[in-house]
Amino acid sequence: MTPLSHDLAKTKQAAGRIAALDLARAGALVAMAVFHFVFDLALFGFIPADTPAQMGWRWLAYLTAGSFLFLAGVSLWLAHGAVIGWRAFWRRWVMLIAAACAITIATMIAMPDAFIFFGILHAIAAASLLGLAARRLSPLALIALAVAVIWLPQAMRFALFDPAWLWWTGLQATGIRSVDYVPLFPWFGPFLLGLACAKLMTGAGLWDRLARWPAPKAARPLLWAGRNSLFVYLIHQPILIALVWGAAQLRP
Repeated sequence: MTPLSHDLAKTKQAAGRIAALDLARAGALVAMAVFHFVFDLALFGFIPADTPAQMGWRWLAYLTAGSFLFLAGVSLWLAHGAVIGWRAFWRRWVMLIAAACAITIATMIAMPDAFIFFGILHAIAAASLLGLAARRLSPLALIALAVAVIWLPQAMRFALFDPAWLWWTGLQATGIRSVDYVPLFPWFGPFLLGLACAKLMTGAGLWDRLARWPAPKAARPLLWAGRNSLFVYLIHQPILIALVWGAAQLRP
């Protein structure tokens, strides 16, 4: 075991849950819920239909998706950086795939013209698999790879990737219609940056400090949300839609 992996193993043993990470996940969930609430208001005609597509709201969506993937990269390193816990990894991965498939089926029924075929959950599941192979790279190599992954689809697209079964790459030349499209290029980039950041923090001994930080009591609801982020992700939009739909029925 390398000194870095040894430090990580000690951190994992001592820390259990790291409150700061749970709060960061909760913050991303709040941002996501805000965007989805605006989307639902536009869907039911309470605000202009193009509001979610305006630049400010689009950047909120981009930053929220990037935050989820960045934190997924951090979590992969903390959970499996020293030694891969295969049973825990596959259990979590199967849960992600099942949830992603449920989202795909639900959106195919609700909005067949723009259903989610590769959204944030699909991206996290795919990035987690690739991250296992990338986790041994140095932080500098991870950062360089992340920059390349983010840059490539901005600089060039390829007709080779136009067949629908390759749209998960994000490298196709054709436009894609989906209410949540998070392809590997460029979105594997934030995941790699999270992995690099987590490794750097391990080397600097910062995780031990964060592990000892007690979150304030007022933050307990947010801590719960951060610790159950997949559950919150799955239930928040049906609840928001139900509330906005109910309000729409009450309009004169």
